[in-house]
Amino acid sequence: MTAEPDGPEDRLRRFATIWSRAVFPVTSTSLTRPEFENQLLPLARRLSEALRARNFEAAEGRAVGAALVAAHCTDPEALSRALDCVDAYLVLYCGEDGPQEALRTRSARLQHAMAAGYAQALRERTLAEQQAISQAALTARSAVAEALHDSEARFRAVFEGAAIGIGIADLDGNILQVNGALLRMFGGSEQSMRGRRVTEWTHAEDAPQVWRLYEELVRGEREHYHVEKAFYRPDGTALWTNLTVSLLRDADGEPQYQLALMEDTTERRLLNLRLRYEATHDALTGLPNRTLFFERLEKALAAGEGQRFGLCYLDLDGFKTINDSLGHAAGDRLLVEVADRLQSCATAPGEMVARLGGDEFVALTTGPNTEREVDELAGRIMNALVTPIRVDGRDLTVRGSVGVVEGPAGERGAAEVLRSADITMYRAKSAGGNRFELADPEADARAITRNGLTTALPAALDRGEFFIEYQPLVHLGDGSVRGAEALVRWLHPQHGVLGPDRFIPLAEHTGLIVPLGRWVLEQSVRQARTWQERHSGAGPLRVNVNLSPCQLTHPGLVQDTVDILEREGLDARALCLEVTESALIGADDDLLKPLRRLAEMGVDIALDDFGTGYSNLANLRRLPVSILKLDRSFTQGMQQFPADPVDLKIVEGIVSLAHSLDLAVTVEGVETGAQAEQLRILGCDTAQGWYYARPGPPERLHELALVDATA
Repeated sequence: MTAEPDGPEDRLRRFATIWSRAVFPVTSTSLTRPEFENQLLPLARRLSEALRARNFEAAEGRAVGAALVAAHCTDPEALSRALDCVDAYLVLYCGEDGPQEALRTRSARLQHAMAAGYAQALRERTLAEQQAISQAALTARSAVAEALHDSEARFRAVFEGAAIGIGIADLDGNILQVNGALLRMFGGSEQSMRGRRVTEWTHAEDAPQVWRLYEELVRGEREHYHVEKAFYRPDGTALWTNLTVSLLRDADGEPQYQLALMEDTTERRLLNLRLRYEATHDALTGLPNRTLFFERLEKALAAGEGQRFGLCYLDLDGFKTINDSLGHAAGDRLLVEVADRLQSCATAPGEMVARLGGDEFVALTTGPNTEREVDELAGRIMNALVTPIRVDGRDLTVRGSVGVVEGPAGERGAAEVLRSADITMYRAKSAGGNRFELADPEADARAITRNGLTTALPAALDRGEFFIEYQPLVHLGDGSVRGAEALVRWLHPQHGVLGPDRFIPLAEHTGLIVPLGRWVLEQSVRQARTWQERHSGAGPLRVNVNLSPCQLTHPGLVQDTVDILEREGLDARALCLEVTESALIGADDDLLKPLRRLAEMGVDIALDDFGTGYSNLANLRRLPVSILKLDRSFTQGMQQFPADPVDLKIVEGIVSLAHSLDLAVTVEGVETGAQAEQLRILGCDTAQGWYYARPGPPERLHELALVDATA
């Protein structure tokens, strides 16, 4: 049936023609180009049908890739040319009028499947050939040796019919006989081969032991040896072989000839090199990937005395925004351009650039003078990103943060060096980005400790490593103990007792602050109930518990508090929740609603660290607070005598304002009797600080309260 002009069949034939013209020059086939095109036509039809099928079938693409191997398209360039044709022309000629974007996506998936099928088929074919040739080599060796002592006719039959290359030379290295398989491997004539000497076949990549083994064999000290060896063909290309050389002796056992059996491994070696390249290079940018980079870095760190290394770890600033706004295709084109620019920055001996993944790149320099070279390399990297990159008609400004690590070889491992560079890069990013920072061992240690604490936090709560100390709250009027602030501590197995400033920010960042805060509240309420049962003084001892901003927004805050108070049997008026001023700046009604509900129940709300934020005094009227806690910075000026008059006026004004709004005032950081007396004169209600007691176990607070009650 004749294809309709410009119909689907005609367009399919054109696609097959283009495909065959691209691949035929690198195909090992005896077919003519038109015959090869007819061989590709059914494969083109399978791809066309898979492109337009309702459901994607990766098996179709894999089958086409395997069929290319069966058609002798085993040159490393054949697959690349085939995939390029499919990428450029399959949708154009076989997509008809379907949705172009969806068809291009389907085409890309088919290309991946083709590559997978091709690689699998080539591996299987190579393995099968290797096994067959190895067996043939064993058979040929024994057969030739036997035939040399038999008839000339039998020798010729075995020699010429062997599937592997065979050559015979005398003990002086003169080549006497070569078979057809060997001639085909070398691509030369019999005249050009015979008469040559074995020792002429040296190659630049010969292993050191090759010629030592040869000399031992021709002296009769060795019966055979097996090596991998390369030869130069007449056209200058390399022929790689598995070479077995055996010593043949005469009937009296005297050395007479040397017999060489050669298996052509060139194609297999090229495949292995290609697979090695793909395993060690980034598919998008062509740069070395994480695997190859670590190999080079480990080699640099294992260099001898006097050698150093320098490493630049680059992360692009704002790349996620570009990806999200312009799409991943634009992001990929941007990364390719960045990779090209970085590659141009590292051209000196001992320098390399690699892509670790995403928008993270590394540059490595090695040698004896990397202190200066790594700074220059980092500067070149920053300069390379100055010029905007044009993607899809847009000029994109690209900036990067770089962490630089430099040092002598032999002192650190690869993982430690990369971790230091990563930490330093994030320090550059935290400082605003678009800059490079040098590694600081002390900063590294702090960051590593911080990461370790973050990782250990969840298990620490389960293992019961947290405990609570209590600092007394003292009434300035009569000096009695009215309660205490609960201060959580972490008894870390390695670092000892850690204060809240070391782990509360980490708990907030990870979300663990909610269960940790609930535990602190539960323990503190239970302790307040114990004090209440044991204390027969003027009134119950109140407990103050800190709330983090994360806890304020947690929907279970009110119900958790109610449940804990009811379960422990504690009156709500014996609990005070402290909230920092900064957490309530600009707070809307939704954030204040749980605090108002708790205040209506009788729980006191204290505004902690008052005066350290952007205090909006007018805002106090709408906050459900009953206590202001003055930050210790207001009392430091009262430690001297006479007290700072400005500090006195500020505190006096705050106390007057608070009392006019029916708010009590608590002062932190009281360390001397003079401070306490001055604050009492100014009208402050309660105070806490080392003058009264440092934070300690709950029993000590009970003892202080008993002393007050009996005084």
